[in-house]
Order: sequence, then C-alpha cells, then structure tokens
Amino acid sequence: MKSGKAVKRLVVIGAGGQAREVAWYATECGGATDPIEVVGFVVSDLARLGPRDSSDRVLGDYDWLRKNHDKVDCLALGVGTPSARIALATELRREFPELSWPPIVHPTACIDRSTASIGQGVMVGPGVVVTVNVTLEDFSMLNFGATVGHEARVGQGSVVNPGANVSGGVTIGRGVLIGAGAVVLQYCSIGAGATVGAGAVVTKDVPPGATVVGMPARARQG
Repeated sequence: MKSGKAVKRLVVIGAGGQAREVAWYATECGGATDPIEVVGFVVSDLARLGPRDSSDRVLGDYDWLRKNHDKVDCLALGVGTPSARIALATELRREFPELSWPPIVHPTACIDRSTASIGQGVMVGPGVVVTVNVTLEDFSMLNFGATVGHEARVGQGSVVNPGANVSGGVTIGRGVLIGAGAVVLQYCSIGAGATVGAGAVVTKDVPPGATVVGMPARARQG
C-alpha cells in the first residue's frame, strides 16, 4: 500500500468468485491513487445468494448502502458478465453519485500508464500486459493473463477473459465478452454486445451482437 494517503473504504458489488478476486486485487494494490480497505460485499438481492457465494462477507443489500453510505468511499464491480456490469454501474452511479469507482490494477500487471487512458471502475488482473496508447473505457475488465496491444480500445463494461490476446489496433465495442484464450488479430473490430468464444481466433470484424467461435472464428449457427 502507498503510505501517507487516506485509506479508501471500498465495497465490492457481488459475492461470487469474481467478487472474491476483485477484493483480492484491491487488497493487494489499492486504487490508482489511494490505498484501499475492503469493507465487504453488497448484493442486489440477498435471497439469491447461493452455495458458491461468500455469504459470510456479505454486508447486506442496497439498503445497507443507503443506511451506511457514510462508512463507504468507493465501489467496485465483482461480476464478470458485461451486460450486468453495465446495468449495475448505471443503477448504482445514479443512486449513489457521491461514491467513486477507482480503477483497480493488480501490481503484477504491466501497463504503460503514461499513455494509457483508464476509465472509472476498470479492473486489470494479475499478469495482464497492456502496451502503449491503450484505452480502457469505464467498467471494462481485463482478467488475469490477458494481453492488449498498442492503440487497442476496450469498450464500456467489456470483459477480456483469462489468457485472451487482443492485438494492436483492435476496437472492442460496448458490452463485449472475449472468451478465455481467444485471439483477436490486429485492427479487427468487435461490435457492441458481441461474444467471442473461448479459444476462438478472430481474423475479421465481428458484427454487433454476434457470437463467433472456432479457428478462424465464424458466427455460431442456431
């Protein structure tokens, strides 16, 4: 943690495996400018907690945030589905405008901060490599071991899953899911809401909303 700065009290939205990972990242590195203390998890609906959720770390639902907003400085998304990330961020920013969304970048990530543009609520996991002039829009997420090349843009709420490779000059639209181990070749464009399947190799532009799989990647039939 960085010394001499006020500790930011953070609540992670969600309670599953992704929330546990985000809490770990935040504990390891803090935000872009301030050290972070993870207060706990908050979920939208307590009745939906399941056996894979960290129920012992759940503070409550949004009512807990309403009653305890003075005990929290910032929020982070602990969900890995692009559409859910966008919906939750929109709802929570509207209801709790006083709470910030710090970017969380694991200390083992390699990123050229001098040329990167990193938005609110961005999450960059361990072992990620982000080269030069990369734009990570609000609430985008790069999972562990992913790589992103020069001049690439990752759209709002989009998720690049573990081990995926996004080559230079690629444009990823809003709410896109790039599956684990996928490869997107240079200067390709992935349209908003599209899904690139795990292990797929994208050699040409992907239309908005499409799901592509295989090597080379093609639209999934049916």
